[in-house]
Amino acid sequence: MNVAVLGLWHLGPVTAAALAALGHRVVGFDFDEQRVAQLNAGIVPVFEPGLEDLVRCGLKSGKLRFSSTCREAIQDADVLWITYDTPVDPEGNPDTDWVASQIAQAVFGIDTDAVVLVSSQLPVGSLRRLEQAAGLRSPDRPLRVACSPENLRLGSAVHDFLHPARIVVGVRSDRDRESLSRLMGSITASIEWMSVESAEMTKHAINAFLAASIAFANEIASICESVGAEAKEVERGLKGDRRIGPRAYLAPGGPFAGGTLARDVVFLNRTASASRLNTPLLSSVLSSNEHHKSWVTHKLRALFDPLSRLTVTLWGLAYKAQTDTLRGSLAVELCEWLIREGAMVNVHDARVTELPRHWGDAVKRFDHPIEALRGADALIITADSALYRSISPAQLPSSPARFVVLDADRVLGMAHGGAPANLHYFAVGLPARET
Repeated sequence: MNVAVLGLWHLGPVTAAALAALGHRVVGFDFDEQRVAQLNAGIVPVFEPGLEDLVRCGLKSGKLRFSSTCREAIQDADVLWITYDTPVDPEGNPDTDWVASQIAQAVFGIDTDAVVLVSSQLPVGSLRRLEQAAGLRSPDRPLRVACSPENLRLGSAVHDFLHPARIVVGVRSDRDRESLSRLMGSITASIEWMSVESAEMTKHAINAFLAASIAFANEIASICESVGAEAKEVERGLKGDRRIGPRAYLAPGGPFAGGTLARDVVFLNRTASASRLNTPLLSSVLSSNEHHKSWVTHKLRALFDPLSRLTVTLWGLAYKAQTDTLRGSLAVELCEWLIREGAMVNVHDARVTELPRHWGDAVKRFDHPIEALRGADALIITADSALYRSISPAQLPSSPARFVVLDADRVLGMAHGGAPANLHYFAVGLPARET
C-alpha cells in the first residue's frame, strides 16, 4: 500500500521505517525541513535501537523517503497515518491544540480519499471534533477518520511495532475496516476492531490502569519500609494471585516518568470533570506519583546535612535507558534540584553526550560509570540498564566511611547483601538497614 506518515519525531520515523521494511511504499512528512533533510540522510531525531539501520535500509530500497511538502507526500496515499508526538509542558500538561493544528494544516483542504489513521495521543472525542472541523471546510468530502492508539515504548519501539501482541483499531465503516485490514494485517493477524471512540478510550484506560498500578505498588512499598516488610516479597505474593498475574505493574521502584502515562490520566480527569463526574481514584493517581518522586530527596536530606557539601553521582540521565532524550526525565529533575541545593553532580549515561548548557560546571559527565564515582558521597541509580546490572559491588568505592547508594529499582541487586562494609544501601520497599 501507499502510506503517508505525518509527524516525524519518535513515533513517525519508527512507523515509516517499519512499514517500508514490511514492503509498503512510504513517504514520511513533517513541516520541519531540517528534520526531513536529516532523515533523508539516514539520521534519526531520537535514538532508538535499530531505527537508524531500518531507516537507511528503507531509503536504499526506495520504499521510504521523506518530504516537507505535504501535497507531494500524500497525493498517492491510501492511508494518511498521523504520528505527531504530543508535547508536554514543564508542568506535565499535554499540548493537544498543537497536534490538532498540525493535523489540520496537513489534512484540511487536501483533495484525497485516503483514510486518516490517527495514532497521536489525544483525548477521547478529538477525532469527532476533527471530522466536524473538516466538514465545515469541505462539506462535500467527509473526512475518513480512524484511530489506532500508539503502543510503543522508548528503547524497544521498533520491536514493539513489528511484533505487537495485538493492535487496536477504531473505524467508522466497513469500508475503512477493509482498507486498514490490508495495512494492519501485514503487521499482525491479531487486531481488535472497535469504534473510533472506543479505541481512543482504550488507550486512556490502559495507561491510566498502569499508572494507578505503579502508584499503588509504591504506596504499598512505602508502608513496607516502615513496618519491616520486604516489598519484593509482597510483589511476589500479589503476582501469584490468579486474579492479578505475573506481568502486573506492581514492582516497587521509582515513579512513572515522562508524559505517556500521565498524559492519559490527565485526559481522563479532564473528561470526567467536563461531564461533572466524580472519579476520586483517577484524581489521586498523579498526586500519589508526584509524592513518590520525593523518595530520593527525602533520603538524601535524612542522610546528609547540609547538601551543599555533597558530591552525588547519577547513573542514568535520559528519560529511559537505551534512549537519548531528556524530555520528561526524572533524572534531569533530580539534577536541577541538586544544583539548587548546592551539591556537585557527576553523571554517566551511555547515550547522552551533551548536558544542558545552563548546568555549567555544577554537573560533570563521565564516559564510564565507575569513573563517575570519583570523590562521590552518594550514588543514585536512575536507569535500569545491562551495563549497571553488570557492575560488581566490589567495584564500588571503599571510602568514604559512609557511602550511600539509592537504588529505587534494585538495579544492583544488593538488597540482601554483597556490598562493601561501608555501604549504606536503600531501595524502594526495602526495610531500612545497613548492608
